[in-house]
Amino acid sequence: MIFLRYESFRSYLKFYPGTSIIICLNIISFIIVLLAGTPINGETLFRYGAFFTSPEDPYGLLEPWRYLTAIFLHANFSHLFFNLFAIVVFAPPLERLLKTVRYIPFFILAGIGGYFISALMTVALNKEYLLAVGASGAIYGIYGAFLFIAIFRKAMLDIASRKTVYMILGFGVVFSVFASRVDLWGHIGGAISGFLLYGLFDRSKVWKQYKSTEN
Repeated sequence: MIFLRYESFRSYLKFYPGTSIIICLNIISFIIVLLAGTPINGETLFRYGAFFTSPEDPYGLLEPWRYLTAIFLHANFSHLFFNLFAIVVFAPPLERLLKTVRYIPFFILAGIGGYFISALMTVALNKEYLLAVGASGAIYGIYGAFLFIAIFRKAMLDIASRKTVYMILGFGVVFSVFASRVDLWGHIGGAISGFLLYGLFDRSKVWKQYKSTEN
């Protein structure tokens, strides 16, 4: 089972620097918002960089930095805690596979993809506004990457790990449908983004191996 964590704190920092940086950024941004002395509500989150769309800006492109800053903002402590727990457990194996230099852009792009697809669906469903925060899209991007591996590269995952991927994605979708104030399309969008991004990485890796054997 690749999702069991046995590392010490020091070893975790050493082996997974990208994941450690992402965790720290999420904690620091949450503390900054707390120290502002105002309740963490929609207005506060908007001021600090929440992702936002409106009829005048349906895809959030007038302030594109919000696609990035929203990934590191959270609505409350439980939101932060559960997202960080998912990152701590599920991100390290992917960082090891991709290497840190690819993993960090992957995480960010999956998060951006989640917000973009959420914006697309907000327009498609004729909703006027969207205010969203959190690393959930990026986390579902990690799940999406492992789904790609579980389907197309089964030998890379043991049976227990593959079952965990299917279970966490299935439960996550059901939870996102029935839980209030959860961005279902942000989760689905993140998973799709992660699936496709890892597919590109896998294709590039196979191509490089082919070229090396050809030479």
